Amino acid sequence: MKTYLMADPVRYPTMTTGEIRETFLIDALYEPGALRLAYVDLDRAVVGMAAPLGSPVSLPADAALRAEYFTERRELGALNIAGPGLVHVDGKSHALENLDCLYIGRGAKEIIFESTDPNSSAVFYLLSYPAHASYPTALVRKDEANAIELGNVETCNHRTVCKYIYLDGAKSCQLVMGVTHLHPGSAWNTMPAHTHMRRSELYMYFNLGEEARVFHLMGPAEETRHIVMKDREVVVSPGWSIHAGMGTRAYSFCWGMGGENQDYADMDPTPLKSLR
Repeated sequence: MKTYLMADPVRYPTMTTGEIRETFLIDALYEPGALRLAYVDLDRAVVGMAAPLGSPVSLPADAALRAEYFTERRELGALNIAGPGLVHVDGKSHALENLDCLYIGRGAKEIIFESTDPNSSAVFYLLSYPAHASYPTALVRKDEANAIELGNVETCNHRTVCKYIYLDGAKSCQLVMGVTHLHPGSAWNTMPAHTHMRRSELYMYFNLGEEARVFHLMGPAEETRHIVMKDREVVVSPGWSIHAGMGTRAYSFCWGMGGENQDYADMDPTPLKSLR
């Protein structure tokens, strides 16, 4: 499990493109038949992907966690972004179709991921934060998520925001998680942009297509940079950084947050005219 150490806003302006990518971009999580994880020192997040093929894959307690099992002191969200699959939690099986999400609370000792269709394997996107309390495992179906339409065609940002794990949905200790889908013909996400110092955020872009890319914007409003991202890559957004993006086609992304509070609307807006 690779560890990512975040840069602060003092170091950030001097970083090269390569240094920015090395620090904020997590680009090697998807591997067919395997489970891969990364540790982010910011809010002690763990992000990963489980892509079982013919055999199930188990969630390990990496030595870096100093834990007997993965969720000994953590909670976990698992979003299925591909074919049908199963998540086994302490012997109980949960069937997840595409875009179903499973919340797994602190204390689950055995977590196993499995695909159920050999012609369309499941891919589970994983996001975890430390937890000081235990909440029950909860499955949120795609059509049970709280869906809100935002933006419009004229501003190229017609999108549907789907909330899965949040204050009025699946209960968690600090994890907030959902998915945004851009409608055909739209390409901008989260614009006008915002920051939130009370929690960090991770974006995982998917449904992009092999040749498509997203130009993810980050940094303080007065000194933005971009990271060119492809399908199933993850970017880390510190509290001092805006997070927005422009794609070469419509796409989806999973947003996940952890930190001081779970209020989805707790944002500090960044007026478009202030961006540089």
